[in-house]
Amino acid sequence: MKILLHVCCGPCSIYPVETLRQAGHEIRGYFYNPNIHPYTEFTKRLETFTNYAQKIELPVILDEQYALEEFLRSVVFREGERCRICYSSRLKKAAQIAKQGKFDAFTTTLLVSPFQKHELIKEIASSIAIETEVPFYYEDFRAGFKEGVLKSKEEKMYRQQYCGCIFSEKERYYSRKRAKRNSVGGC
Repeated sequence: MKILLHVCCGPCSIYPVETLRQAGHEIRGYFYNPNIHPYTEFTKRLETFTNYAQKIELPVILDEQYALEEFLRSVVFREGERCRICYSSRLKKAAQIAKQGKFDAFTTTLLVSPFQKHELIKEIASSIAIETEVPFYYEDFRAGFKEGVLKSKEEKMYRQQYCGCIFSEKERYYSRKRAKRNSVGGC
């Protein structure tokens, strides 16, 4: 099959690309991630992925627009639903690109991370597949997460420390202890 692979970052693309190629599929990577914050993080992930794609001769479609405002507008006052909104946005765009490019299916590297909401991704992508009439290729890539991490380290790839959005950055770095300490008179 000719599959469009939505890619969140270079390290997460390693195992899905290898697995899909070994299964005989023709793969094209698609980088579309308006959720990533800050811009420097966006550019690091884009550059890491494009360098890796070039090295492994993976054809790519790059959406280099930094549409952070659009993402923020869609989640403001709905922060508890931000992952659903974010997944929907990226997967819908991937399905639309897949339809335009006459791909047989679309899938995503988000399915490799044990930190993502796997069942939610699968539910959203399946719904989008019906809506766009482009099949969603489902495979649980989580079995290759550790392998991908090791290979990305061997490749000296930039490895991000959070999912990408401003909210996940806060969750990763913000210390509740520090906030509590500061609220009782600490500096």
